[in-house]
Amino acid sequence: MAGRAPDYRPGRLGPLWWLRTLTYYLHVSLATLVLGIWGLPKALTGGRQGAQRVATVWIAHMLRAARWHFGVRVEVRGTPPAADCIVAAKHQSFLDILAISDACPQRAFVMKKEIMRVPIMGWFAREVGSVPIDRGRGAEARNAMIRAVNAAMAQGLGQLIIYPEGTRTRPGTRRPWKAGVATLYQATGLPCQPVAVNCGMFWPREGLRVRPGVAVIEFLPPIPPGLPPADLLARVEAEVEAASDRLMAEAGLALPARPHVA
Repeated sequence: MAGRAPDYRPGRLGPLWWLRTLTYYLHVSLATLVLGIWGLPKALTGGRQGAQRVATVWIAHMLRAARWHFGVRVEVRGTPPAADCIVAAKHQSFLDILAISDACPQRAFVMKKEIMRVPIMGWFAREVGSVPIDRGRGAEARNAMIRAVNAAMAQGLGQLIIYPEGTRTRPGTRRPWKAGVATLYQATGLPCQPVAVNCGMFWPREGLRVRPGVAVIEFLPPIPPGLPPADLLARVEAEVEAASDRLMAEAGLALPARPHVA
């Protein structure tokens, strides 16, 4: 018998959505505490690789919990990177953070410094090589980011994930992309890996009314090093936004006509 075809459109919310949401967040809070304590000796003795192993277990559990409680899962298209690179991704919800992290074996993030202060999660984020940034400090913050990334490269950078929009964006809307991804691309000499998503169609940015179905993240062809920063930014933004629009349309979102970008 043929298996059931994947449902690429968000399902009905259902009358007990609030109960599922409550139980999910209670579940993941407890799991984070337990896995954080369980993984602490592994991270302390195993260094960055030990912290990455703990992160892999935690991320996989978060995604399983999303399937159990909400009936939402993620399909990965394209080829995730295995070598050092800069990952430039569209950002719509917590789900795309989990999905991209799960697909990248040596993941780390460029993230707001405030997140590094979150108990357990912030400590492990630092240990896997994530780079904090203070957005309010302009050029000083950019220079500090470059220094931190160059220091991390000495030990193997992994897949450094950056969200050039700067924050979660509702499906169907766009924000101007920030130049940090181009700055890192130029400073590191690494390829850029674009990633498109439609996760916000299923898991809204506020993380409450999560709908069942199959969300998609798509790893687009990598962009090799060597482009001028402005050209890289324009290219990766156009490719990610166009591919994300395609994935959102596949999930049933009626999008406004976009100007063609050559």
